[in-house]
Amino acid sequence: MGEVEIRAVDKIEFAIDKGEFVVVVGPSGAGKTTVLNILGGMDTVTSGDVLVDGENIAKYSQRKLTGYRRDDIGFVFQFYNLVPNLTAKENVELALQICKEPLDAVQVLKEVGLGNRLDNFPAQLSGGEQQRVSIARALAKNPKLLLCDEPTGALDYQTGKAILKLLQDTCRQKKMTVIVITHNSALTPMADRVIKIKNGKVSKMYLNENPEPIENIEW
Repeated sequence: MGEVEIRAVDKIEFAIDKGEFVVVVGPSGAGKTTVLNILGGMDTVTSGDVLVDGENIAKYSQRKLTGYRRDDIGFVFQFYNLVPNLTAKENVELALQICKEPLDAVQVLKEVGLGNRLDNFPAQLSGGEQQRVSIARALAKNPKLLLCDEPTGALDYQTGKAILKLLQDTCRQKKMTVIVITHNSALTPMADRVIKIKNGKVSKMYLNENPEPIENIEW
């Protein structure tokens, strides 16, 4: 049998402005995570260009891609991926040992509301608190892009809203580009830019002139 080519995404084209809060929405299997992984330098494209801050990362060598992931990208996943035998502070500090211009771990943990939980281990934290540590770990890298793959998928409704507020506030206050992947179309009003993906293609993209605070959105 010969090789069968499988295209997770095909002829996807979009542009995002610096400092935007972007929601990428679509059903499971649509290609959302693949797009995020390409932007984050974890997957490579077989054709086309991927321009980030004027740099075409599609042409990067593996070594340059490693540096890009290390210095320019913050990842937040559905599952927190914390090291269980390290405290909240140590989990954040661990990620900063390889960064060019990291922020202070304690200060960032305070900013995400965990100033009183610095020395707690993951097992001593709630799901929402563990996700805040995960976000602090990503933010403390001082990244150009904060990429969030279903960041509230393992959280209850109210905790999920609090995490989305933290991400929205971070985007506004730090002028950081934040991209959130979700299957929940109810979240689209909170975005500056909405990208809808279906069957590996962009089916629709639009801007919200007046994005809604997450507090005003119900689902």
